[in-house]
Amino acid sequence: MSQQPAGSNDGEPTIGQLVADASRDLSALVRSELQLAQTELKATAVAAGTGVGMFGGAAFLGLLAIVLLSIAAGYGLVAIGLHPALAFLIVAVVYLLIAAALVFIGKNQLGKAQGPKRAIETSKQSVEVLKAVGKGD
Repeated sequence: MSQQPAGSNDGEPTIGQLVADASRDLSALVRSELQLAQTELKATAVAAGTGVGMFGGAAFLGLLAIVLLSIAAGYGLVAIGLHPALAFLIVAVVYLLIAAALVFIGKNQLGKAQGPKRAIETSKQSVEVLKAVGKGD
């Protein structure tokens, strides 16, 4: 029966080795997770950029369509016998009335908008409690 020196454990790793291995494995895991996230974010950014570009193109074409439809409306009024200046003035006035209505609705909606009242109130209460705790109350 041979005696093992103190601290020897028949080829099993020591606690220090286990901690070092765990640290190394954890670092590798974090690095690989970061690389995966970076790859996914790149793909997401490309898709989002493409989507934004498509929305921009659609908005531009929509604007062109509004201009062409406005001209068509003006010429439609000319076709029923109005002077061209009067016909296009009518189209412009209709757009100004729509714009005024949108401004009025937007102003009302902004008037209804309020800040985060509950969050502000609870934050004030938290500050008061912390001040009281700091004073030893």
